[in-house]
Amino acid sequence: MRRSRLSVYLGSILLAVATAFTGAAAAHASQQAAVGGYVALGDSYSSGVGAGSYLSSSGDCKRSTKAYPYLWEAANSPSSFDFTACSGARTDEVLASQLGPLSSSTGLVSLSVGGNDAGFADVMTTCVLQSESTCLSRINTARSYVTSTLPGKLDNVYSAIRNRAPNAKVVVLGYPRFYKLGATCVGLSENKRAAINDAADLLNSTTAQRVNAHGFTFADVRSPFTGHEICSGSSWLHSVNWTNIGESYHPKAAGQSGGYLPAFNNAL
Repeated sequence: MRRSRLSVYLGSILLAVATAFTGAAAAHASQQAAVGGYVALGDSYSSGVGAGSYLSSSGDCKRSTKAYPYLWEAANSPSSFDFTACSGARTDEVLASQLGPLSSSTGLVSLSVGGNDAGFADVMTTCVLQSESTCLSRINTARSYVTSTLPGKLDNVYSAIRNRAPNAKVVVLGYPRFYKLGATCVGLSENKRAAINDAADLLNSTTAQRVNAHGFTFADVRSPFTGHEICSGSSWLHSVNWTNIGESYHPKAAGQSGGYLPAFNNAL
């Protein structure tokens, strides 16, 4: 009994210490941003396409007040906030047009990128409109790009961010799995859905490897989205939206606040 009580006591201490360190790390990141500012880079998953409430000043970039960067800024009041994420952005576009606000005083940077480089939109269009074999072939082409070419593209972006913002905490967010498997759902076949999910997993693991190699932090959003995929009955993702095709397969406002924002906070 004494050993059991001792184990419980020690476990409680360890949990308290771990919680304290986690809280301290998050507080430190917030303090960095409070002093040096927060810069939100990336593609449509960071700009908030699909969440609505777009800033008129953002034009076709469709930056949303319901996107996780805007929500984090509202809750933490950094000294400055530059929201340059843009719908459709690839790695080259991030390099060319989004890094301007970064400086040696920048405290916090967030980013999601890579899906457009891998041809995400074309993959989904092909899988929705074409046969299963054509869909799987297009996915295999995307997978080949992710393993052979994307790592170098990501390295270029991450190196540029570190060069411009040498003191910043950098968090790179991944992508959710899109479908709940084994559920009755109108639309794509189970094989198509499984192949799309597997490709998302490959994109996440490839990104995480390069993120870790640069000393950044990878925020995996797949866990908070579990149970909220398309076909789940409580989806945080748009399926095909024929009246607003650009929002298809993007997080709803609930996906930004319930999926992306917690993943970002947990990574700090």
